[in-house]
Amino acid sequence: MTAPLGALAAGLEERLRARSATVGVLGLGYVGLPLAVAFGQAGFRVMGVDVDPSRAALLASGQSPVEDVPAAALRPLLTSGRLTVSGTADELGQADAIVICVPTPLGKSKEPDISFIVSAAEAVTRVLRAGQLVVLESTTYPGTTEEVLLPRFARSGLRPGEEFFLAFSPERIDPGNRIWALNRIPKVVGGVTPACRRLVETLYGQIIDQVVPVSSTQVAEMVKLFENTFRSVNIALVNELAIMCRRLGMSVWEVIGAAATKPFGFMPFSPGPGIGGHCLPSDPHYLSWRTRLAGYEAKFIAFADEINGGMPQYVVQLVADALNDRTRPVRGSRILALGVAYKAGVGDVRDSPALLIIEALQARGALVDYADPHVAQVEVAGETMKSVAWEAVDLGAYDLVLLLTAHAEFDPRRLAAQARLVVDTRNATGPLGTLPNVIRI
Repeated sequence: MTAPLGALAAGLEERLRARSATVGVLGLGYVGLPLAVAFGQAGFRVMGVDVDPSRAALLASGQSPVEDVPAAALRPLLTSGRLTVSGTADELGQADAIVICVPTPLGKSKEPDISFIVSAAEAVTRVLRAGQLVVLESTTYPGTTEEVLLPRFARSGLRPGEEFFLAFSPERIDPGNRIWALNRIPKVVGGVTPACRRLVETLYGQIIDQVVPVSSTQVAEMVKLFENTFRSVNIALVNELAIMCRRLGMSVWEVIGAAATKPFGFMPFSPGPGIGGHCLPSDPHYLSWRTRLAGYEAKFIAFADEINGGMPQYVVQLVADALNDRTRPVRGSRILALGVAYKAGVGDVRDSPALLIIEALQARGALVDYADPHVAQVEVAGETMKSVAWEAVDLGAYDLVLLLTAHAEFDPRRLAAQARLVVDTRNATGPLGTLPNVIRI
């Protein structure tokens, strides 16, 4: 039997269900901004906060730096006052629920850097009042919510689960995915008490089709790390398979395609030039760091990191071998890299393997240009490179064209027909069959 809520919790639950509550979102990046817009469109008053003054000013003017949130969705909320944007958290004391969506990068030694979480927690501590729900969405190691946030909030003298409410819900946004929109992705939630869990279920139940409660914040934190560790390990496996297949003289893509016909017990993953983005390069290390403190070394994570981390250099060697087979050295060769974003359909270059590959080819003396319709310019080895226009570029002017990101704009037929030599790391040209000028990873 569910225990009855106290007066503060019951009042907050009622306001959440009526959508008369005010929701604060701290951090308006690729996670926080879609959430803020979703809450605003559901009828909540939303207070958006981003401590980056340029981002806050851009958003306040009605422009969106997040590709998944068009300005057309943002502006009506700003005009109506349903959404406000600020550069400070000073007014979050007025919010009934506060959702923290700040970055969690890795340090230089691949240890967790939760400094943004700590700063956000301190900001919330200064404005925390009775009757508020605080939810952490930032990916982090199991225990962060109760070990880092809870003690800070408890300094206020308020009692968790009775006078304030604390929960964790891992973000699951997939940038660029037009099929799995935010409301369609099931939302895992865990609270520090049953009342906290019930309130966070109610909060997300207003904008998400399915909310999945778990027994604790630690379980919810582990869910996110397991999801991305699962992906990292399986990507590493298929990357190693690609290397093995090349050594054995067969196509890894044919092997994967045939294996994928099995209707049970198999899930296809695709090899590529390496992993990048906001999650895969860092999340498994959060888990391995935490388990190391508990006296256990996460072996699969280390092996996967070694294989995935070696793929950029493997691609560089593929390029060198392809040119060598045509009596061309890397030094002095003109190479066009297609795509620098870490995945198709987005302009995010965080930890993109394409940047490592371009830098390594330049270090070998190659003359490298890039084309990416989603990334106008990018920093490589301290130098700014600007994208050439895919629509106008003369592919035949390059000794080799290297496909690194399979953006929809890159027509594989044009690529295969006009380029002298292609190294395709994404199998974009696969449907065209075997081609004499195309080498696939």
